[in-house]
Amino acid sequence: MTQTPIAIVDLKKSYSAYRAEIDAAVARVMESGWYILGKEGEAFEEAFAQWCGVPHAIGVANGTDAIVVALRALGIGEGDAVFTVSHTAVATVAAIELVGATPVLVDIEAEAYTLDPVRLEEAIVAFAKAGGARPKAVIAVHIYGQACNMAAVAEICRRHDLKLVEDCAQAHGAMIGGVHVGGFGDIATFSFYPTKNLGAFGDGGAIVTRDAKLAEICRAVRQYGWFRHYHSDIVGQNSRLDELQAAILRVKLRHLGAELTTRRAIAARYNAGLVG
Repeated sequence: MTQTPIAIVDLKKSYSAYRAEIDAAVARVMESGWYILGKEGEAFEEAFAQWCGVPHAIGVANGTDAIVVALRALGIGEGDAVFTVSHTAVATVAAIELVGATPVLVDIEAEAYTLDPVRLEEAIVAFAKAGGARPKAVIAVHIYGQACNMAAVAEICRRHDLKLVEDCAQAHGAMIGGVHVGGFGDIATFSFYPTKNLGAFGDGGAIVTRDAKLAEICRAVRQYGWFRHYHSDIVGQNSRLDELQAAILRVKLRHLGAELTTRRAIAARYNAGLVG
């Protein structure tokens, strides 16, 4: 008997479901003649910040760059140590290394697969005693839609005077006590890779924060360190969310809540069917 494999994800269905809206959004961008850092990007940043429940969102080229830009905005670089979980996508650690900092890996909680707060504090204390790189930040990763124990991690960061970054690449829509992930740390990052809960039709990412000054620095870092046009006042890079992806993401964001409800219903069916 011939068996048809079930794909983990069917990206074409994402287009088919909202074809008319997406086609209209793409046409709007193409007809505007403005393709980088324009009104579509600004509108998406505003909508995404509102959806996350924070004042500021900054679109960037991808999820890895989102972490890089966030770390640079926090002043983290060579000689600094950044603690994160050992069970995460390579992008988390790659971003730490890209800014010149030292990644320090901490084990997981067995049930949630997220950063273990007890082991985190042990690692911070042991690393500080050993000398060397300066402990500067923690990247807490929300993985498989499962939120990290942010109350415990935030308290540890407060006690040890460490910056707290949330990596939300796999957790668009996850909440803790009615608050979206991304609203607990000093700064948070998202990926819009096509397979994510909120996926673009190409690469994309965003940074969110409650801190207006951090948001201003992130906007400068993503474009050559410009606070003023053509004036590189700080070290920056080229990492911008293009207008086409922003327009498509605006469409998909409007439907994200309903899609998450459907995902949870499907997951419940699997859980019920796999009992025992």
